[in-house]
Amino acid sequence: MNRIEYSAEIADLLGRVRRRPIAGWPWRPGEAVPAGLPVKQSWGWLFAPDGRVLTLVNPRDGIVSLPGGSLEQEDGGDPAAALAREAGEEAQAVIGRPRYLGYLYDRVGSANGGHECARVRMAAALRRVGPSQPDPASGRHYRRLLVAPGLAVELLGWGPQGVRQARAAVTAAVVHLGVPASANETIEELPPAGCVLFG
Repeated sequence: MNRIEYSAEIADLLGRVRRRPIAGWPWRPGEAVPAGLPVKQSWGWLFAPDGRVLTLVNPRDGIVSLPGGSLEQEDGGDPAAALAREAGEEAQAVIGRPRYLGYLYDRVGSANGGHECARVRMAAALRRVGPSQPDPASGRHYRRLLVAPGLAVELLGWGPQGVRQARAAVTAAVVHLGVPASANETIEELPPAGCVLFG
């Protein structure tokens, strides 16, 4: 097994990571969202060319997340549009066309006023990121890390369902984006000034 490399600054940041409790929403890989079940959120596995994915760390509370969030009126009901918008707001990221992976069935509707809903997962190429800025919706200023998908699952605290999601995302990225099946294991923070990943 390769040694995971990271800087002392990243070690300090990861030492403060806090995981949310696992919600236990059933993962429906490859299934279309049933008619009548509202899609309330869209989150993305955003891949760099070396197979790593973008994770966001809130340095205030240590919570790690993938880019994404709630669908807004401007998204026109399109989870791909919501993901592209949220990735831009949270991470100043420009992404390629998202590919649908499946959805999580939220039976208690914590994202939908107590009514059941779907939380979509997608995969896309991370083309570039701009200068780091706070999220205009929340004021959070995320640290942007590239990590291997398996490590992302650990940081997110998603357990076995997260592993299945990551596998679906990697499969889609290998086939459609040409990334390697085994990602670079180095943990890297993207530069505050931004950078280009996929040309």
